[in-house]
Amino acid sequence: MATSLLLLDGRVAGIDEAGRGPLAGPVVAAAVILDPQRPIAGLDDSKKLSERARERLAAEIREKALSWAVAEASPEEIDRINILQATFLAMRRALDALPVRPEHAVIDGNRVPPGLFCSAEAVVKGDGSIAAIAAASILAKTHRDAIMRKLSEAYPAYGFAKHMGYPTAQHLAALQACGPCAVHRRSFAPVAQLSLI
Repeated sequence: MATSLLLLDGRVAGIDEAGRGPLAGPVVAAAVILDPQRPIAGLDDSKKLSERARERLAAEIREKALSWAVAEASPEEIDRINILQATFLAMRRALDALPVRPEHAVIDGNRVPPGLFCSAEAVVKGDGSIAAIAAASILAKTHRDAIMRKLSEAYPAYGFAKHMGYPTAQHLAALQACGPCAVHRRSFAPVAQLSLI
């Protein structure tokens, strides 16, 4: 339940990502330091929220958070260094971009990216248990969805606005019919197989 999310004391940044699994588009990470004086009701793992709720909460997070930042790693970076390292890169970029420097970071998942400037810990399923991580998950998801809607206008054959780049039947059929476009991740198996044909 959103009401049970943990609010952490001090300047603690919550970090989460969106878009590790898709075949196209960037991986996006967000870092958020919440302001305990300005609570935000309804925070939860972005995957558990409707699109409308995510958009409403994202606007409230940007308005009320003590500090927030969103960053990306491109499909080219994903192909060059792999999706895990690209996710770490996006997380470092988001943390580095925070206007207010955190004392500590809590990161959704089971691994801490190397090279962070502050102490950090990984929290498995943190987006459903820690408010700052939930806020980061919402910002990352809404930011990436907006990118994919724009890419859908640039590459209408693939239907990115419907599946956000994930390997749905519609997306795989479009890949077969049209081949990969400039924003596809060529190191991911379904795309790599088509690139070899």
